[in-house]
Amino acid sequence: MNAEQEQVILAVHVRGLDGMCAGCRAWWARLTPYPCWQAEWATSRQARAITARFLDGVR
Repeated sequence: MNAEQEQVILAVHVRGLDGMCAGCRAWWARLTPYPCWQAEWATSRQARAITARFLDGVR
């Protein structure tokens, strides 16, 4: 996976008005609490990339 794919996941998997993941509800017609596992994964990947860039700049 790359950063572009993470952005796509986060753009679709957002909290809906009812507090459930709108992307999961639309794609799989099931109620998934937010953050769904896909949003959690993409967010953690972004955080790791940001931390790595920061630490590379500190050295």
